[in-house]
Amino acid sequence: MARRIDVTGADGVRLAAWEFGDPPKDGSETAAPGVLLLHGLMGRASHWAPTARRLSARYRAIALDQRGHGRSDKPPQAAFTRDAYVNDAEAALEQLDLGPTVLIGHAMGALTAWQLAAKRPDLVRGLIICDMRASALGAASQRVWAEWFKAWPVPFATLADVRKWFGEDDPWVERPNPARGAFYAEVMAESPDGWRPVFDPDQMLRSRETWVYDAHWEELAQVRCPALVVRGLDGELGRAEAQEMVRVLPHGQYAEVADAGHLVHYDQPEKWLSVIEPFLDTLTTD
Repeated sequence: MARRIDVTGADGVRLAAWEFGDPPKDGSETAAPGVLLLHGLMGRASHWAPTARRLSARYRAIALDQRGHGRSDKPPQAAFTRDAYVNDAEAALEQLDLGPTVLIGHAMGALTAWQLAAKRPDLVRGLIICDMRASALGAASQRVWAEWFKAWPVPFATLADVRKWFGEDDPWVERPNPARGAFYAEVMAESPDGWRPVFDPDQMLRSRETWVYDAHWEELAQVRCPALVVRGLDGELGRAEAQEMVRVLPHGQYAEVADAGHLVHYDQPEKWLSVIEPFLDTLTTD
């Protein structure tokens, strides 16, 4: 089970945080070291459930629905900037009394994690970056995403149709991937005319355009805590760039997960855990 804790992000946006595992038996919210998990663009906290449940045996594991995602607020006129996402995560750490914490981020959530680690080293004692590039992706990438959203055959009649389209029929899928279908089924909600995403695609594009045109190496170099860069062998982060990220990080380490694409923790949850748990162990013994 996961219990919901509401926190207030930047500009008063209400954010839903989800704590996995039982609260500490002594009643203290800070008895165990903290881990904050940040999903990627279009994701939600529940995507971290297998990871968070596993870690909850030793950590206070909390996953955050970021603004515009999951059960968090989606104000039409809210800021969907880098600063807003980073400030939200910072506010969550402070309100949950979770720092100094380990930040675990996937894709856009990983960028938020390393930017926060650079900004507030006092709040972050370790960092795990999952399949996120530090280089600029450019205008062509943003155009592709806009066209991809237009290609979605919404509303979907059933969740089975969601799983099939994203796992098999999506033109952007190179080969069938049931895990991808399941991933997107989790971000759909039933409406009167069928199943639609819980997020606003325009807000997702607004979020993305605030980071795709820029490189983010400078912030990486400012991260002072131990950091692990994890890539799926078939993911979006190439080996050469991942290894350069490790070189730029003052205390960087590298790991890769076989038979995994961009959704590393969703494609291969056990293999993913097998590479992050040894890293986490080094943090507890320091």
